[in-house]
Amino acid sequence: MPSLAPASRVADLVLPALAGDGPAYARLAEALRRTIVDGRLPQGVRLPSERDLTGPVGLSRTTVTRAYAELRTQGYLATRRGSGSVVQVPRVPGGRVDHLLTPAALDEGALDLTITAPGAPAGIADAYARAAEDLGAYLCGTGYYPSGLPVLRQRIADRFTTRGLATTPDQVLVTPGALAAVAIALRALIQRRDRVLVETPTYPNAIATLEGAGARIVPHPIDHVDHDWEVDALARTVQQSGVRAAYLIPDFHNPTGALMSSAQRGEVGRLLRRHGVVPVIDESPAELALEGQHMPEPLGAHVPTAVTAGSASKSFWGGLRVGWLRVPRSRMEEMAASRLRLDLGVPVLEQLVLVHLLDRADDILLEHRARLRERRDILLLALRAQLPDWQVRVPAGGMSLWCRLPEGSSTALAAAARRYDVALAAGPNFAAGGGLDGWIRLPFVLPPEQLEQVVPRLVLAWEDVLAGRSGGGGVDASDRGGRQRRIIT
Repeated sequence: MPSLAPASRVADLVLPALAGDGPAYARLAEALRRTIVDGRLPQGVRLPSERDLTGPVGLSRTTVTRAYAELRTQGYLATRRGSGSVVQVPRVPGGRVDHLLTPAALDEGALDLTITAPGAPAGIADAYARAAEDLGAYLCGTGYYPSGLPVLRQRIADRFTTRGLATTPDQVLVTPGALAAVAIALRALIQRRDRVLVETPTYPNAIATLEGAGARIVPHPIDHVDHDWEVDALARTVQQSGVRAAYLIPDFHNPTGALMSSAQRGEVGRLLRRHGVVPVIDESPAELALEGQHMPEPLGAHVPTAVTAGSASKSFWGGLRVGWLRVPRSRMEEMAASRLRLDLGVPVLEQLVLVHLLDRADDILLEHRARLRERRDILLLALRAQLPDWQVRVPAGGMSLWCRLPEGSSTALAAAARRYDVALAAGPNFAAGGGLDGWIRLPFVLPPEQLEQVVPRLVLAWEDVLAGRSGGGGVDASDRGGRQRRIIT
């Protein structure tokens, strides 16, 4: 039976929104719908009975019953025999993930572990409503803001300054997501055949972006078990390769979850300055410290020439396509020119949404991190119990586990897992210089009821791999010959 949301908890969620005009049932239905949309009443949870909710919300049973009926009509509640009123999310025509992201032929009920992006945390719907109220002030203008709304650039600059990297709004460019920010930076910094240092493993889409820019990738393996960046080895790579730029993820590195220490940041900064290497620093996961720990200062604080990319996608929601670049003043002109070759700006509404989210970021992120921490622990507990031979270091932040297989191939595992309706991104997708077939990334972003199904299905797939029944083998279809890399978020 689905877990029950206590009436007192439901009342706490909806009472602040019950004030206002209109029929009481409609106000209650809308308040409940908003909490469902925001994820505070997750899909699959059972609402209290109409009778049990009347007292805590101070409304009649008839009113509560009518509100529930309205939610059923809208598709947000389902009545199941023996289970009562269960929260659901209405179907979206065409699905909730674009076909370019979703592996081919995923069936209903399949578990997609190729995407590291959760549903929206609480507060997103409210931010959109507030942004819509602000929009009228901008409608008399052209709507083009290639550098970003001044109010948003100020908020982003303030957050950098608070974290230890003094920034003014004129150093901020707003972009359509972090990947676009990285592409803008690389177009300005490098020419075809330039060498660029990249950690391996790393974010697959960054590899594809570098390849598309014609860069010669210089992979730097990070020890993702014990020592992470190994500054001495990094120094040798920089000295021997003559790289001009670097793409680095120091904050809850994707996919390993590693966090570069403050001491390492100082060493890496001195190394990059000494050799004139300009780093493009991807800080997309920087807000996802799952243990409440104090974060080191931004790596850009140690490298004045650094260009830093960030995004609202990991901190808030993937559907909010707003990212940014923090740029040294000496490079702003070339970055602005590169940015204008992409498009003429991010939609005004989305920028206003992010302004409201940043104003409430501390509260929203607190809940968002707690939700991710719970899901991380669900997946870790199941792996330790059912696949104890897999080596996993507990990440203190981020959204995924990076697992070393005791034997066999992650490409074969990904092929075998498809038979059990699990889609995986095999290790070679994250390899800047090839290899890593003994590793697999497991995001912990799915709802708990789906995460609980992941490891039992992986156990069956792993048994097939060990018995030689993977049925796939060879090179992962998403990376045959290093060409046509599929987007992996």
